[in-house]
Order: sequence, then structure tokens, then C-alpha cells
Amino acid sequence: MAEETIAMTQKAIDRLSVIQQVVNRQLRQREAAVQLGLSIRQVKRLVTRFHQEGPSGLVSRHLGRRAGNALSQAVRQEVMGLVHGYWLSVETLRQWMIAEGLWKPKKRKAARIHQRRPAGPARENGCR
Repeated sequence: MAEETIAMTQKAIDRLSVIQQVVNRQLRQREAAVQLGLSIRQVKRLVTRFHQEGPSGLVSRHLGRRAGNALSQAVRQEVMGLVHGYWLSVETLRQWMIAEGLWKPKKRKAARIHQRRPAGPARENGCR
């Protein structure tokens, strides 16, 4: 029987050890929830997944997948082709983009002027 190799993050390894303690009844679900920073319901879900799928059930399903908002390699190459060979400062590009309406400069907060408090009786006498 060939052994299966599972790529796990440190977080998944820690989660595995805690869930194994729950399965072996060395740790209560409530204590495991506190250790993992999860609710008791989520710990129960992880224990069920551990029973069904083994250690691989605790690995994130999103591990190794691209982000949903990631740009394609073709777009990256097209943009790099546009800017390759041009040498200009970031500030020049920013100013051009402001002129074209592609960059909105941040609004600066107006300085708040604080009125001085009137001198109290202790200040009039030179005492603190």
C-alpha cells in the first residue's frame, strides 16, 4: 500500500494535532474550540471531516488555487509590453493619470484649529 503525501500549512498541522486529541478523547470539543479560535460547531464539523477523509480533510480546499480576482498571464504580458522601455518617474505617471481622470488624488483633511482654554485660577498664580 503506497503512502499518500499531503501538503499542509502550519495552521493545518496544528489543527490536525488538536483534532486528533479530540478524537482520542484527550481533549474536549470546547477546549479544542478555544485553542483553535473556532466555535464548538466548527470543531464538530472538523471532527466529522477527519473521520470521513482523514488528515487530508483538514487541509484548506482553496490551497493551491488562484484567487478569483487574479489577472491572467496574457493581461500581465500585455501591460508589461506597454510599459517596457519607457523610463519615467512614478510622479510623472501619477500626474498624467490625474490629468486624464484615471487617478483621484486623496483629499487632505483641513487643519483643525483648537481654541485655547481660558486660564484657570491656578494658572493665574503661576502654580501648576
